[in-house]
Amino acid sequence: MSGAYLRFRGVRGSHAVPAASHMGVGGNTSCVELRADDHLLICDAGTGIIPLGEDLMGDGTPREALVVVTHYHWDHICGLPFFQPAFDPAWRLCFFGPGRDADEIRRRLSDQMRAPYFPVQTEHWTAATRYLDPNDGGLRHGPFRIHYDHVHHPGATYGYRIEAAGKTIVYVSDNECGFLSRSIEDRVHEFPDAEHDHLRRIESEERARELALLQGADVLIHDAQYTPDQYRQKRGWGHSCFVDTVNLAIDGGVKALYLYHHDPSATDGALQGIQDEALAVIADRRSPLVCHLAREGLTVDLAG
Repeated sequence: MSGAYLRFRGVRGSHAVPAASHMGVGGNTSCVELRADDHLLICDAGTGIIPLGEDLMGDGTPREALVVVTHYHWDHICGLPFFQPAFDPAWRLCFFGPGRDADEIRRRLSDQMRAPYFPVQTEHWTAATRYLDPNDGGLRHGPFRIHYDHVHHPGATYGYRIEAAGKTIVYVSDNECGFLSRSIEDRVHEFPDAEHDHLRRIESEERARELALLQGADVLIHDAQYTPDQYRQKRGWGHSCFVDTVNLAIDGGVKALYLYHHDPSATDGALQGIQDEALAVIADRRSPLVCHLAREGLTVDLAG
C-alpha cells in the first residue's frame, strides 16, 4: 500500500449493529480514515473511530489529525468519547464541522460528554485540541485541500470535497439527493401554469449544486441507505435511495462510487443485492462508473 489511501472504519448508518449477519460489511457507524504524506484526515467520528484510535495508539504515528464531521447526529459523533488519542498528551487534534464559529463547533461536539450523558468531559482530554473556524476558502491539512458545502439532511450538514495525491475524494455520508426535484414533481399540479417555469428553474439550480460538489470525482462516498420501497416510506428523512445515488454519480461523471451509510436493518446478503441492482442500473445507462459497497476495513489506494 502506498502512502496515500483511504480506509473505511465504519460504514453503517443510524446505529451500530453487532450482529453476525452484518459483519461481512461491518456494523460500526460512519468513519473514514484518509492518509497522505504522513498526514491523517478523519471523516466523521461514529463508532468506527474507536478501533481507528486503538490502531493509532499501537503504531505510534502520526501524532496529529484533523477530524471533520458532516453533522452532529449521534451516529456520527458517538465514538469520540472513546477515541484514545484524545486522552494522550502526545497528540494534536483539530476538529471541524457545521457551526457559526469554532466555539459553536466545540460546544456541539462536547455536549454529548456532559452529565448526565457521560462521566468524562472533553475538558479531561489531554491531547492538544483545537476547533477550526469556518473558512469560505476551505481547509488545509498538510497535502489535503478540503472544501465543503451544505447537503440535504435535517439540520446543518456538510459534504466534503477533498483533494490529495492528485485525486478528488468526495465524502457525503448523509444526503437525500433529488428531494426537491421529487417534491416539485409531486406537487407541480398545485401551482398555476405561470409558476411552472419558475419551479423548473429552482429544480435545475438545485441539481446543478448537487452535481457541483461531486463533479468528476475520482472517488465518491455517498449515502445509499434506502431501497426504493424503504424510500417511499421514509422520504424526507434525509437519506438517499441507492438508485438515486447511482444516477447522481453517473450524471456527475464520477469514476468510482462507494455505496455508504448502510441501513442498520440491511444484512450482508441484502447489501449484496443492492450492489447487484446498482450495477444493473449502471449497465442499463451504459456508464463506465465503477460501483462498490463500502465495507469496514476496505482500503482504497489513492496513488495507484
